[in-house]
Amino acid sequence: MTDASAVPAVVQLSNVSKYYGNICALSDINLTVRRGEVTCILGDNGAGKSTLIKIISGMHPHDAGVVRVHGKDIHFASPREALDFGIATVYQDLALVPLMSVWRNFFLGSEITTGMWPFRRLDVERMRRVADEELKNLGIDLPDIDAPIAQLSGGEMQVVAIARAIHFGAQVLILDEPTAALGVKQSGVVLKYIAAARDAGLGVIFISHNPHHAYLVGDHFAVLNLGRMELDAKRAELSIEQLVRHMAGGAELQALEHEMHR
Repeated sequence: MTDASAVPAVVQLSNVSKYYGNICALSDINLTVRRGEVTCILGDNGAGKSTLIKIISGMHPHDAGVVRVHGKDIHFASPREALDFGIATVYQDLALVPLMSVWRNFFLGSEITTGMWPFRRLDVERMRRVADEELKNLGIDLPDIDAPIAQLSGGEMQVVAIARAIHFGAQVLILDEPTAALGVKQSGVVLKYIAAARDAGLGVIFISHNPHHAYLVGDHFAVLNLGRMELDAKRAELSIEQLVRHMAGGAELQALEHEMHR
């Protein structure tokens, strides 16, 4: 078995902090994301998860510390710049157009065209074929790629967004609470394809407040609380019970249990 520490980091944060005025949103965060791993970032609302992914995805600059991507110190000016470095983010709203077909959504903003100006037009057949092939490569066989994407389940729409990011060159895939609004079955669909993205060699950052979902696919776990890293552990170092306790505020629970049994 390959030692995970021998796999080069694609994203590395060293003592990264972020301030909004006098408010410290993140304090001295250290995190390493590697290819072929799912790194789960967990925490309750206000823990700092959103701020962390905004820094990695180029939406907000960090104020202190170092962010390295492929070993290079970076200070992203925009999400477009992060995307140029292979970092793609799939947000909860998915940025999909409900009444457009699956293939149109797959290429939304990156359409393939054919012909010379002024007779340039969309290459519909090529886009349909490529979208269908890329989805099937990830194990997704949709009955009708021409159907409006709104006809898909929530889990299927998440998977289309994941496949789209991979097709357009993502090397690091950030997934923002992809199972938050889904039932058990659809969550299972999404988790299956998160594992598939990892197995395809991507570094996956899975943001969640659900430790059970995270533990099903996670290789590496980081728990944030009030902007600080409370846990940074590999799967082999952690049971699901321990992860749940950290999520619930382990130290506080222990103190409460001690007080209740006095």
